[in-house]
Amino acid sequence: MKVTTAPGSGEITEKKSRFLADVLPVHSAEEAENRIHEIQKRYWDARHHCYAFVIGPHRENSRCSDDGEPSGTAGKPILEVMNGASLTDTLIVVTRYFGGVLLGTGGLVRAYTQAAQAGLSNTPQAEQVFGRKISIDIDYTRFQILQHYFRQNNIITDDIEYGADVKVCLNIISTDIERICCNITRITDGKAKITRGEEGFFLIRQLPV
Repeated sequence: MKVTTAPGSGEITEKKSRFLADVLPVHSAEEAENRIHEIQKRYWDARHHCYAFVIGPHRENSRCSDDGEPSGTAGKPILEVMNGASLTDTLIVVTRYFGGVLLGTGGLVRAYTQAAQAGLSNTPQAEQVFGRKISIDIDYTRFQILQHYFRQNNIITDDIEYGADVKVCLNIISTDIERICCNITRITDGKAKITRGEEGFFLIRQLPV
């Protein structure tokens, strides 16, 4: 599953109509509604502000609107772009400035789809997975061994604190917890103190735009 980590935008033109896509990270339906109202005010002279949003760790909250376009020609195509990208906690609003030429239902579906895709192509995204936080307390000598293990296995450290010993915090995919903890214990000769924290959805890597 993926999330957007910062706003993005895109634009296409189809038979003199301009389609402006705004992509925003959101974390509740209320926040999404507020962002929609802001965009409506910004482009107050546009004819349509069609949108879709998906929210929740299991993508359980979704909504879309055609905002006056023929039913199924705007909101649903935007939502399908988001579904195809496995996105959550994201809002896409596509604003249309009518150019005087009717596009027909097929043309509208293509235009709103392409506008949403254009917006996403300019929006930072990250991969999100269900996992657990773990912290590791280790002496400085064995910390070097851990760093080598992390590099070899593409494990990203979430935070590192340097004191009398080193405390390393990781977000680990749930299915990898046992294997990684066993490996850490093995390569540090059992000297690593491993504390398992809360489970939840965590960002594990930024994706290229």
